Amino acid sequence: MEILYASCVGLLVSCGVFLILRSRTFPVVLGLTMLSYAVNLFLFSSGRLSLNKAAVLGTGTEYADPLPQAFVLTAIVIGFAMTAFVVILAIRGRADLGNDHVDGELSDKDNKAKV
Repeated sequence: MEILYASCVGLLVSCGVFLILRSRTFPVVLGLTMLSYAVNLFLFSSGRLSLNKAAVLGTGTEYADPLPQAFVLTAIVIGFAMTAFVVILAIRGRADLGNDHVDGELSDKDNKAKV
């Protein structure tokens, strides 16, 4: 189970990095979202993967660590705020510059297609 979990986190990180390196803003937003999902999974796994254990102290002899769960909840809120900010930034950049390229300039391929 740990190998599957680690490979899923690795796949999310690699896809996120690939999308962040694109020249358009929408893939960059998707890449940041995938990276935040990977970080959430990594934080959640730092509390050890355990099955059928209580999340609150006092309800059983064995319990799951609640601190990584709190970190993940906080990271989800921060990730949502960051995604909303980047989407608004992309919309503003599209409105001001007239295109959705990250650097604000059209590439040679897009210039040829425009003509």
